[in-house]
Amino acid sequence: MTRIAVIFAATVSVVVLLFSYRTSSHPDALGTIDPRTRVAAGSAVPNPSSAPATPSGSPPATNGANASGTYDGGAADTRYGPVQVRITLSGGRITNAQAVQALNGSRRDVEISDMAVPELVQETLQAQSAQIDTVSGATYTSEGYIQSLQSAIDAAHR
Repeated sequence: MTRIAVIFAATVSVVVLLFSYRTSSHPDALGTIDPRTRVAAGSAVPNPSSAPATPSGSPPATNGANASGTYDGGAADTRYGPVQVRITLSGGRITNAQAVQALNGSRRDVEISDMAVPELVQETLQAQSAQIDTVSGATYTSEGYIQSLQSAIDAAHR
């Protein structure tokens, strides 16, 4: 009976240790997640704490569907740092998208961003909207990118 109790206690201890293990040494990994920054794949949730989207460069030729110019989305705060997107529109179509800010706190963050951002840009150009899928293995980067992208699109259509 004592042997069963010891095995049970050891198993519980191991499970608790496994669930409390932090996989990143980045300081932001120890913080809490703000539920307002979490978004589902293909959708955007406004984040009141992020900077508002502002046009940069040339102003739009006209509002709405024929907008032209370069627009910065608001910086989306993620668990590992901010992500910000800049889009270029011509005749209302997204002709270029780039991550002005991407996760870069550690070498692993840079690897993830370098892998995910080109895929996200390609999907943006194909979808012509923020209705894109997240990149597997880069959930936080993808969610921040989508949120900032939607912010930039909103700024272009004001």
